[in-house]
Amino acid sequence: MPDTTTFFIDLFLLLTSAVVAGELAIRLGQTALVGQLLVGVVLGPTLLGPYIGLSTLGPELSALQFLGTVFILFMAGLDVVPEQISRMGLRTAVGGVAIFAVPFAVLSAVAELLIGGSNHLLPLFLGLTLSITALPVMGIMLMEFGLLQTAVGRFLINTALVNELVAVSVFAVLLQLQTGAAIGPVAIAIAALSVAVFLSAMLLVHWSLRSLGSSRQWLALRARFARGLRTKEAGFAILMIGVIGASLFSQYLGLTFVVGAFYAGILVTRESAGVVAHRTISGIFDAMTWGFFIPLFFAFAGVQMNLRLLDSEWLLIVFASFVVAAVLSKVTMGYSLARLNRWSSTDALAIGHLVSSRGAVELAMAVILLGDGIYSTQIYTIVAGVGIATTLIAPVAARRTWAGTHPGESVVPRVLPRHELSSVDTEGALTPTLTFDTLSYMESDQPTEGASEPSGDASPLPENSSEASRDRPPLPQPRRK
Repeated sequence: MPDTTTFFIDLFLLLTSAVVAGELAIRLGQTALVGQLLVGVVLGPTLLGPYIGLSTLGPELSALQFLGTVFILFMAGLDVVPEQISRMGLRTAVGGVAIFAVPFAVLSAVAELLIGGSNHLLPLFLGLTLSITALPVMGIMLMEFGLLQTAVGRFLINTALVNELVAVSVFAVLLQLQTGAAIGPVAIAIAALSVAVFLSAMLLVHWSLRSLGSSRQWLALRARFARGLRTKEAGFAILMIGVIGASLFSQYLGLTFVVGAFYAGILVTRESAGVVAHRTISGIFDAMTWGFFIPLFFAFAGVQMNLRLLDSEWLLIVFASFVVAAVLSKVTMGYSLARLNRWSSTDALAIGHLVSSRGAVELAMAVILLGDGIYSTQIYTIVAGVGIATTLIAPVAARRTWAGTHPGESVVPRVLPRHELSSVDTEGALTPTLTFDTLSYMESDQPTEGASEPSGDASPLPENSSEASRDRPPLPQPRRK
Protein backbone atom coordinates (compact mmCIF):
# COMPACT_ATOMS: atom_id res chain seq x y z
CA MET A 1 0.00 0.00 0.00
CA PRO A 2 1.44 3.46 -0.89
CA ASP A 3 2.76 5.53 2.01
CA THR A 4 0.29 8.37 1.27
CA THR A 5 -2.64 5.96 1.43
CA THR A 6 -1.42 4.55 4.75
CA PHE A 7 -0.98 8.08 6.08
CA PHE A 8 -4.55 9.12 5.22
CA ILE A 9 -5.99 5.87 6.58
CA ASP A 10 -4.15 6.40 9.90
CA LEU A 11 -5.17 10.07 9.94
CA PHE A 12 -8.82 9.21 9.26
CA LEU A 13 -8.83 6.49 11.94
CA LEU A 14 -7.15 8.62 14.62
CA LEU A 15 -9.16 11.79 14.00
CA THR A 16 -12.51 9.99 13.81
CA SER A 17 -11.79 7.91 16.91
CA ALA A 18 -10.50 10.94 18.84
CA VAL A 19 -13.59 13.04 18.07
CA VAL A 20 -15.98 10.22 18.99
CA ALA A 21 -14.04 9.39 22.17
CA GLY A 22 -13.95 13.06 23.15
CA GLU A 23 -17.71 13.34 22.76
CA LEU A 24 -18.24 10.21 24.86
CA ALA A 25 -15.90 11.50 27.57
CA ILE A 26 -17.80 14.79 27.82
CA ARG A 27 -21.10 12.92 28.15
CA LEU A 28 -19.56 10.90 30.98
CA GLY A 29 -18.65 14.07 32.85
CA GLN A 30 -14.98 14.18 31.81
CA THR A 31 -13.03 16.48 29.52
CA ALA A 32 -12.55 15.51 25.88
CA LEU A 33 -8.79 15.07 26.22
CA VAL A 34 -9.30 12.05 28.51
CA GLY A 35 -11.22 10.22 25.80
CA GLN A 36 -8.81 11.33 23.10
CA LEU A 37 -5.80 10.11 25.08
CA LEU A 38 -7.45 6.80 25.93
CA VAL A 39 -8.42 6.09 22.32
CA GLY A 40 -4.78 6.67 21.38
CA VAL A 41 -3.75 4.16 24.05
CA VAL A 42 -6.22 1.62 22.62
CA LEU A 43 -5.02 2.15 19.03
CA GLY A 44 -1.35 2.22 20.01
CA PRO A 45 1.15 -0.46 21.05
CA THR A 46 -0.63 -1.06 24.35
CA LEU A 47 -3.54 -2.87 22.65
CA LEU A 48 -4.31 -2.77 18.92
CA GLY A 49 -1.19 -1.12 17.51
CA PRO A 50 0.70 -4.29 16.60
CA TYR A 51 -2.31 -5.55 14.64
CA ILE A 52 -3.25 -2.36 12.75
CA GLY A 53 0.23 -0.95 12.12
CA LEU A 54 0.13 1.87 14.71
CA SER A 55 2.83 0.72 17.10
CA THR A 56 4.73 3.93 16.33
CA LEU A 57 4.03 7.22 14.59
CA GLY A 58 5.41 7.43 11.07
CA PRO A 59 7.33 10.50 9.85
CA GLU A 60 4.20 12.10 8.36
CA LEU A 61 2.19 11.75 11.59
CA SER A 62 5.19 12.91 13.62
CA ALA A 63 5.43 16.04 11.47
CA LEU A 64 1.72 16.67 12.01
CA GLN A 65 2.20 16.23 15.75
CA PHE A 66 5.10 18.70 15.62
CA LEU A 67 2.89 21.28 13.90
CA GLY A 68 0.08 20.61 16.38
CA THR A 69 2.46 21.28 19.26
CA VAL A 70 3.23 24.72 17.81
CA PHE A 71 -0.48 25.53 17.45
CA ILE A 72 -1.26 24.34 20.98
CA LEU A 73 1.50 26.42 22.57
CA PHE A 74 0.59 29.47 20.48
CA MET A 75 -3.05 29.11 21.53
CA ALA A 76 -1.94 28.78 25.16
CA GLY A 77 -0.06 32.06 24.72
CA LEU A 78 -3.17 33.71 23.27
CA ASP A 79 -4.96 32.90 26.54
CA VAL A 80 -2.38 34.92 28.49
CA VAL A 81 -3.10 38.65 28.51
CA PRO A 82 -0.17 40.67 29.93
CA GLU A 83 -2.50 43.38 31.23
CA GLN A 84 -4.49 40.78 33.15
CA ILE A 85 -1.35 39.59 34.92
CA SER A 86 -0.36 43.13 35.85
CA ARG A 87 -3.86 43.78 37.24
CA MET A 88 -4.33 40.58 39.21
CA GLY A 89 -2.45 41.76 42.28
CA LEU A 90 0.63 40.52 44.12
CA ARG A 91 -1.20 37.92 46.22
CA THR A 92 -2.71 36.17 43.20
CA ALA A 93 0.57 36.30 41.26
CA VAL A 94 2.51 34.83 44.20
CA GLY A 95 -0.21 32.21 44.60
CA GLY A 96 0.11 31.22 40.95
CA VAL A 97 3.87 30.82 41.34
CA ALA A 98 3.45 28.83 44.56
CA ILE A 99 0.90 26.44 43.01
CA PHE A 100 3.59 25.58 40.47
CA ALA A 101 6.77 25.85 42.55
CA VAL A 102 5.80 23.70 45.53
CA PRO A 103 4.52 20.71 43.47
CA PHE A 104 7.57 21.16 41.20
CA ALA A 105 9.89 20.79 44.20
CA VAL A 106 7.93 17.89 45.70
CA LEU A 107 7.64 15.92 42.46
CA SER A 108 11.28 16.56 41.55
CA ALA A 109 12.27 15.12 44.95
CA VAL A 110 10.00 12.10 44.39
CA ALA A 111 11.52 11.58 40.93
CA GLU A 112 15.05 11.79 42.33
CA LEU A 113 14.17 9.26 45.02
CA LEU A 114 12.37 6.78 42.75
CA ILE A 115 14.17 7.14 39.41
CA GLY A 116 17.43 9.04 39.79
CA GLY A 117 19.68 8.10 36.87
CA SER A 118 22.79 9.56 35.29
CA ASN A 119 20.94 12.60 33.93
CA HIS A 120 20.72 14.91 36.93
CA LEU A 121 18.17 17.09 35.09
CA LEU A 122 15.72 14.24 34.51
CA PRO A 123 14.03 14.57 37.95
CA LEU A 124 13.60 18.30 37.31
CA PHE A 125 11.99 17.66 33.92
CA LEU A 126 9.68 15.13 35.57
CA GLY A 127 8.80 17.55 38.34
CA LEU A 128 8.13 20.27 35.75
CA THR A 129 5.89 18.30 33.42
CA LEU A 130 3.85 16.96 36.34
CA SER A 131 3.30 20.38 37.97
CA ILE A 132 1.46 22.37 35.30
CA THR A 133 -2.19 23.20 35.90
CA ALA A 134 -4.11 22.88 32.62
CA LEU A 135 -5.59 26.27 31.67
CA PRO A 136 -8.00 25.05 28.93
CA VAL A 137 -9.13 22.11 31.09
CA MET A 138 -9.61 24.52 33.98
CA GLY A 139 -11.77 26.75 31.78
CA ILE A 140 -13.95 23.85 30.69
CA MET A 141 -14.46 22.64 34.27
CA LEU A 142 -15.35 26.15 35.45
CA MET A 143 -17.86 26.39 32.62
CA GLU A 144 -19.42 23.09 33.72
CA PHE A 145 -19.71 24.34 37.31
CA GLY A 146 -21.05 27.74 36.18
CA LEU A 147 -18.16 29.56 37.87
CA LEU A 148 -16.50 31.43 35.01
CA GLN A 149 -17.67 34.88 36.14
CA THR A 150 -17.15 34.43 39.87
CA ALA A 151 -14.42 35.20 42.36
CA VAL A 152 -13.54 31.49 42.47
CA GLY A 153 -13.33 31.38 38.67
CA ARG A 154 -11.17 34.48 38.42
CA PHE A 155 -8.82 33.19 41.10
CA LEU A 156 -8.41 29.82 39.39
CA ILE A 157 -7.93 31.24 35.91
CA ASN A 158 -5.40 33.83 37.09
CA THR A 159 -3.36 31.30 39.06
CA ALA A 160 -3.42 28.89 36.09
CA LEU A 161 -2.18 31.71 33.82
CA VAL A 162 0.76 32.47 36.11
CA ASN A 163 1.42 28.75 36.55
CA GLU A 164 1.63 28.23 32.79
CA LEU A 165 3.82 31.29 32.24
CA VAL A 166 6.33 30.28 34.91
CA ALA A 167 6.36 26.65 33.75
CA VAL A 168 7.20 27.52 30.14
CA SER A 169 10.02 29.81 31.31
CA VAL A 170 11.46 27.12 33.61
CA PHE A 171 11.19 24.61 30.74
CA ALA A 172 13.27 26.95 28.59
CA VAL A 173 15.98 27.18 31.24
CA LEU A 174 16.13 23.40 31.78
CA LEU A 175 16.32 22.69 28.05
CA GLN A 176 19.16 25.16 27.67
CA LEU A 177 20.99 23.43 30.53
CA GLN A 178 20.35 20.03 28.92
CA THR A 179 21.53 20.96 25.42
CA GLY A 180 24.31 23.39 26.30
CA ALA A 181 27.96 22.37 26.15
CA ALA A 182 28.95 24.13 29.37
CA ILE A 183 28.58 22.57 32.82
CA GLY A 184 28.17 23.80 36.39
CA PRO A 185 27.69 27.49 37.22
CA VAL A 186 28.71 28.50 33.70
CA ALA A 187 25.88 26.43 32.21
CA ILE A 188 23.36 27.98 34.61
CA ALA A 189 24.61 31.47 33.75
CA ILE A 190 24.36 30.78 30.00
CA ALA A 191 20.86 29.35 30.39
CA ALA A 192 19.71 32.31 32.45
CA LEU A 193 21.26 34.72 29.95
CA SER A 194 19.59 33.00 26.99
CA VAL A 195 16.18 33.18 28.66
CA ALA A 196 16.80 36.78 29.68
CA VAL A 197 17.71 37.77 26.11
CA PHE A 198 14.62 36.06 24.72
CA LEU A 199 12.23 37.49 27.32
CA SER A 200 13.76 40.96 26.96
CA ALA A 201 13.18 40.83 23.21
CA MET A 202 9.58 39.70 23.70
CA LEU A 203 8.93 42.40 26.32
CA LEU A 204 10.46 45.04 24.05
CA VAL A 205 8.16 44.03 21.22
CA HIS A 206 5.16 43.98 23.57
CA TRP A 207 5.88 47.40 25.06
CA SER A 208 6.52 48.86 21.61
CA LEU A 209 3.24 47.52 20.25
CA ARG A 210 1.40 48.68 23.35
CA SER A 211 2.84 52.18 23.06
CA LEU A 212 2.04 52.34 19.36
CA GLY A 213 -1.50 51.17 20.08
CA SER A 214 -2.39 54.59 21.50
CA SER A 215 -0.89 56.45 18.52
CA ARG A 216 -3.32 57.74 15.88
CA GLN A 217 -0.56 57.58 13.28
CA TRP A 218 0.07 53.91 14.06
CA LEU A 219 -3.62 53.08 13.90
CA ALA A 220 -3.94 54.86 10.56
CA LEU A 221 -0.83 53.13 9.20
CA ARG A 222 -2.09 49.73 10.34
CA ALA A 223 -5.49 50.31 8.77
CA ARG A 224 -3.89 51.48 5.52
CA PHE A 225 -1.62 48.44 5.46
CA ALA A 226 -4.57 46.09 6.06
CA ARG A 227 -6.56 47.72 3.25
CA GLY A 228 -3.58 47.39 0.94
CA LEU A 229 -3.38 43.61 1.28
CA ARG A 230 -4.82 41.88 -1.78
CA THR A 231 -4.11 38.22 -0.97
CA LYS A 232 -6.98 36.41 0.74
CA GLU A 233 -6.27 35.96 4.49
CA ALA A 234 -2.87 37.60 4.11
CA GLY A 235 -3.10 38.81 7.70
CA PHE A 236 -3.24 35.24 8.96
CA ALA A 237 -0.20 34.36 6.82
CA ILE A 238 1.71 37.31 8.30
CA LEU A 239 0.79 36.12 11.78
CA MET A 240 2.08 32.62 11.02
CA ILE A 241 5.32 34.14 9.75
CA GLY A 242 5.64 35.90 13.12
CA VAL A 243 4.96 32.67 15.03
CA ILE A 244 7.55 30.75 13.01
CA GLY A 245 10.04 33.61 13.38
CA ALA A 246 9.63 33.68 17.18
CA SER A 247 9.97 29.88 17.24
CA LEU A 248 13.19 30.04 15.22
CA PHE A 249 14.56 32.79 17.50
CA SER A 250 13.93 30.70 20.63
CA GLN A 251 15.37 27.62 18.92
CA TYR A 252 18.49 29.60 17.97
CA LEU A 253 18.95 30.52 21.64
CA GLY A 254 18.62 26.86 22.61
CA LEU A 255 15.18 27.31 24.23
CA THR A 256 13.20 25.05 21.82
CA PHE A 257 10.64 26.26 19.31
CA VAL A 258 7.57 25.87 21.55
CA VAL A 259 8.79 28.61 23.88
CA GLY A 260 8.83 31.03 20.95
CA ALA A 261 5.36 29.90 19.84
CA PHE A 262 4.00 30.42 23.36
CA TYR A 263 5.38 33.92 23.75
CA ALA A 264 4.34 34.84 20.21
CA GLY A 265 0.77 34.14 21.32
CA ILE A 266 1.19 36.49 24.27
CA LEU A 267 2.25 39.29 21.89
CA VAL A 268 -0.99 39.04 19.90
CA THR A 269 -3.18 41.46 21.86
CA ARG A 270 -5.91 43.94 21.04
CA GLU A 271 -3.31 46.68 20.91
CA SER A 272 -1.00 44.87 18.51
CA ALA A 273 -3.62 43.32 16.22
CA GLY A 274 -6.70 45.49 16.69
CA VAL A 275 -9.97 44.48 18.32
CA VAL A 276 -11.61 42.88 15.28
CA ALA A 277 -8.42 41.20 14.06
CA HIS A 278 -7.67 39.83 17.54
CA ARG A 279 -11.12 38.31 17.80
CA THR A 280 -10.83 36.87 14.29
CA ILE A 281 -7.38 35.43 15.01
CA SER A 282 -8.58 33.83 18.25
CA GLY A 283 -11.56 32.31 16.45
CA ILE A 284 -9.46 30.92 13.61
CA PHE A 285 -6.87 29.40 15.93
CA ASP A 286 -9.52 28.02 18.25
CA ALA A 287 -11.28 26.34 15.32
CA MET A 288 -8.09 24.90 13.81
CA THR A 289 -6.55 23.86 17.12
CA TRP A 290 -9.58 22.48 18.95
CA GLY A 291 -11.25 21.09 15.85
CA PHE A 292 -8.21 19.39 14.30
CA PHE A 293 -4.85 19.61 16.03
CA ILE A 294 -5.87 18.95 19.65
CA PRO A 295 -7.89 15.75 18.99
CA LEU A 296 -5.04 14.45 16.86
CA PHE A 297 -2.36 15.59 19.30
CA PHE A 298 -3.90 13.76 22.24
CA ALA A 299 -4.56 10.68 20.11
CA PHE A 300 -0.91 10.78 18.99
CA ALA A 301 0.17 11.20 22.63
CA GLY A 302 -1.86 8.12 23.55
CA VAL A 303 -0.33 6.11 20.70
CA GLN A 304 3.13 6.98 22.02
CA MET A 305 2.25 5.49 25.41
CA ASN A 306 2.91 1.81 25.99
CA LEU A 307 1.37 0.49 29.18
CA ARG A 308 2.88 -2.93 28.45
CA LEU A 309 6.22 -1.48 29.54
CA LEU A 310 4.91 -0.96 33.08
CA ASP A 311 5.35 -4.68 33.59
CA SER A 312 6.81 -4.85 37.07
CA GLU A 313 5.53 -4.14 40.56
CA TRP A 314 8.21 -1.49 41.02
CA LEU A 315 7.12 0.49 37.95
CA LEU A 316 3.50 0.33 39.10
CA ILE A 317 4.58 1.60 42.52
CA VAL A 318 6.47 4.45 40.82
CA PHE A 319 3.40 5.34 38.77
CA ALA A 320 1.08 5.26 41.80
CA SER A 321 3.56 7.33 43.83
CA PHE A 322 3.64 10.03 41.16
CA VAL A 323 -0.17 10.12 40.99
CA VAL A 324 -0.47 10.50 44.77
CA ALA A 325 2.29 13.12 44.97
CA ALA A 326 0.87 15.05 42.00
CA VAL A 327 -2.64 15.16 43.49
CA LEU A 328 -1.66 15.84 47.11
CA SER A 329 0.87 18.58 46.32
CA LYS A 330 -1.59 20.52 44.13
CA VAL A 331 -4.60 19.98 46.41
CA THR A 332 -2.61 21.06 49.47
CA MET A 333 -1.35 24.25 47.83
CA GLY A 334 -4.72 25.11 46.29
CA TYR A 335 -6.48 24.54 49.61
CA SER A 336 -3.92 26.60 51.56
CA LEU A 337 -4.06 29.57 49.20
CA ALA A 338 -7.86 29.52 49.11
CA ARG A 339 -8.01 29.51 52.90
CA LEU A 340 -5.59 32.45 52.97
CA ASN A 341 -8.15 34.24 50.80
CA ARG A 342 -10.75 33.50 53.53
CA TRP A 343 -12.83 31.08 51.50
CA SER A 344 -14.71 28.29 53.24
CA SER A 345 -13.02 24.95 53.78
CA THR A 346 -15.43 23.34 51.31
CA ASP A 347 -14.61 25.84 48.56
CA ALA A 348 -10.90 25.64 49.39
CA LEU A 349 -10.81 21.86 49.08
CA ALA A 350 -12.71 21.95 45.77
CA ILE A 351 -10.30 24.61 44.48
CA GLY A 352 -7.41 22.35 45.44
CA HIS A 353 -8.91 19.52 43.39
CA LEU A 354 -9.52 21.76 40.37
CA VAL A 355 -5.92 23.03 40.22
CA SER A 356 -4.66 19.42 40.22
CA SER A 357 -5.80 18.78 36.61
CA ARG A 358 -3.17 18.51 33.85
CA GLY A 359 -3.48 18.96 30.09
CA ALA A 360 -2.08 20.08 26.76
CA VAL A 361 1.00 22.08 27.78
CA GLU A 362 2.30 19.29 30.02
CA LEU A 363 1.87 16.70 27.27
CA ALA A 364 3.38 19.00 24.64
CA MET A 365 6.51 19.29 26.79
CA ALA A 366 6.55 15.52 27.41
CA VAL A 367 6.31 14.83 23.66
CA ILE A 368 9.27 17.14 23.02
CA LEU A 369 11.32 15.46 25.75
CA LEU A 370 10.44 12.04 24.30
CA GLY A 371 11.52 13.16 20.83
CA ASP A 372 14.80 14.57 22.19
CA GLY A 373 15.59 11.31 23.96
CA ILE A 374 15.40 12.86 27.44
CA TYR A 375 12.35 10.75 28.27
CA SER A 376 12.27 7.04 27.59
CA THR A 377 8.99 5.50 26.48
CA GLN A 378 8.52 4.15 30.01
CA ILE A 379 8.93 7.56 31.63
CA TYR A 380 6.77 9.22 28.99
CA THR A 381 4.04 6.63 29.64
CA ILE A 382 4.18 7.36 33.36
CA VAL A 383 3.96 11.14 32.80
CA ALA A 384 1.06 10.86 30.36
CA GLY A 385 -0.65 8.34 32.64
CA VAL A 386 -0.40 10.74 35.59
CA GLY A 387 -1.95 13.41 33.37
CA ILE A 388 -4.88 11.15 32.55
CA ALA A 389 -5.35 10.10 36.20
CA THR A 390 -5.28 13.61 37.64
CA THR A 391 -7.60 14.97 34.97
CA LEU A 392 -10.04 12.13 35.71
CA ILE A 393 -9.86 12.74 39.45
CA ALA A 394 -10.12 16.57 39.49
CA PRO A 395 -13.75 17.16 38.36
CA VAL A 396 -15.09 14.09 40.20
CA ALA A 397 -13.43 15.12 43.48
CA ALA A 398 -14.62 18.73 43.10
CA ARG A 399 -18.19 17.58 42.48
CA ARG A 400 -18.10 15.33 45.54
CA THR A 401 -16.68 18.16 47.65
CA TRP A 402 -19.41 20.54 46.52
CA ALA A 403 -22.18 17.91 46.73
CA GLY A 404 -25.21 19.38 48.50
CA THR A 405 -23.80 22.92 48.41
CA HIS A 406 -23.61 25.68 45.85
CA PRO A 407 -20.13 25.81 44.24
CA GLY A 408 -18.26 28.85 45.45
CA GLU A 409 -21.17 30.03 47.59
CA SER A 410 -18.89 31.86 50.01
CA VAL A 411 -17.61 34.21 47.33
CA VAL A 412 -19.89 34.03 44.27
CA PRO A 413 -21.43 37.42 43.44
CA ARG A 414 -23.39 36.22 40.43
CA VAL A 415 -23.25 33.66 37.64
CA LEU A 416 -23.68 35.37 34.28
CA PRO A 417 -25.60 33.85 31.38
CA ARG A 418 -23.28 32.86 28.54
CA HIS A 419 -24.75 35.44 26.16
CA GLU A 420 -23.70 38.20 28.58
CA LEU A 421 -20.10 37.04 28.98
CA SER A 422 -18.73 39.09 26.09
CA SER A 423 -20.68 42.27 26.87
CA VAL A 424 -20.05 42.96 30.55
CA ASP A 425 -17.00 44.97 31.50
CA THR A 426 -16.39 46.42 34.92
CA GLU A 427 -13.57 48.96 35.26
CA GLY A 428 -11.81 47.62 32.19
CA ALA A 429 -11.62 44.07 33.50
CA LEU A 430 -10.85 41.35 31.03
CA THR A 431 -13.86 39.25 30.20
CA PRO A 432 -13.55 35.51 29.52
CA THR A 433 -15.52 34.30 26.53
CA LEU A 434 -15.97 30.73 25.45
CA THR A 435 -15.31 29.76 21.86
CA PHE A 436 -14.87 26.19 20.69
CA ASP A 437 -14.70 24.86 24.27
CA THR A 438 -11.76 26.97 25.35
CA LEU A 439 -11.22 30.31 26.98
CA SER A 440 -9.90 33.33 25.16
CA TYR A 441 -9.62 36.52 27.13
CA MET A 442 -10.54 39.81 25.54
CA GLU A 443 -11.45 43.19 26.81
CA SER A 444 -15.09 43.97 26.23
CA ASP A 445 -15.94 46.12 23.23
CA GLN A 446 -18.60 47.84 25.31
CA PRO A 447 -17.64 51.13 26.97
CA THR A 448 -17.18 50.98 30.71
CA GLU A 449 -19.60 53.83 31.31
CA GLY A 450 -22.85 52.43 32.51
CA ALA A 451 -21.47 48.98 33.14
CA SER A 452 -22.99 47.87 36.38
CA GLU A 453 -21.43 45.80 39.10
CA PRO A 454 -22.74 42.25 39.21
CA SER A 455 -25.61 41.93 41.60
CA GLY A 456 -25.86 39.36 44.34
CA ASP A 457 -28.68 37.54 42.59
CA ALA A 458 -27.86 34.48 40.60
CA SER A 459 -28.91 34.34 37.01
CA PRO A 460 -29.48 30.85 35.61
CA LEU A 461 -27.49 29.71 32.62
CA PRO A 462 -29.28 29.37 29.27
CA GLU A 463 -30.45 26.07 27.92
CA ASN A 464 -27.34 25.37 25.85
CA SER A 465 -25.19 25.19 29.00
CA SER A 466 -24.34 22.01 30.84
CA GLU A 467 -27.01 20.13 32.76
CA ALA A 468 -25.14 20.72 36.01
CA SER A 469 -25.20 24.48 35.53
CA ARG A 470 -28.73 24.65 34.12
CA ASP A 471 -30.34 22.68 36.96
CA ARG A 472 -28.60 24.54 39.77
CA PRO A 473 -30.90 26.66 41.99
CA PRO A 474 -30.10 30.35 42.51
CA LEU A 475 -26.93 30.98 44.43
CA PRO A 476 -27.17 32.71 47.83
CA GLN A 477 -25.88 36.17 48.63
CA PRO A 478 -22.05 36.24 48.99
CA ARG A 479 -20.73 35.76 52.47
CA ARG A 480 -17.39 35.08 54.11
CA LYS A 481 -16.88 32.07 56.27
